[in-house]
Amino acid sequence: MPLTPRKSLRFILLAAVLAGGAGCQPAHAPPVTVTDLMDDKVMLDGVIMKCNSNAEMARADVTCANARTALERIAAQNEAATIAQRQAEFERSRERLRLAQERERLQQEAATKVDPYALPVIPVDPAPAAAAAATATGAPAPQANGAPAAAQGQAKP
Repeated sequence: MPLTPRKSLRFILLAAVLAGGAGCQPAHAPPVTVTDLMDDKVMLDGVIMKCNSNAEMARADVTCANARTALERIAAQNEAATIAQRQAEFERSRERLRLAQERERLQQEAATKVDPYALPVIPVDPAPAAAAAATATGAPAPQANGAPAAAQGQAKP
């Protein structure tokens, strides 16, 4: 049976399809990137579990290295957020303490502050009390200008 051009063309096409299908291996999926793993926590957990179950793959596989890197970056982000949250809480508590101390200081100032208009009225001329004391001792009573009564009555030469 001689080969006709039509049969040879069919044979060539069939050989190409068989060679192409048999010779091609399924394409390897590219390794999952760090950002993809950081965005998809479920995928990250699956990759970490797979890497933890197979120690050989954990050392050599790019996806396992990417998963470890993604875990480190997530931990660093969480740590930075925790530090910022703690610092904000510290600032709020410090401000509350400052306000409480300021209130207490103002209350103490208000309690110790003397209002001159609320003081009792004291006589300005203490002469009657001094005169009563002087008569009791037998000394002459001081006058309003502070000189003894006998000295005021005397004229100066």
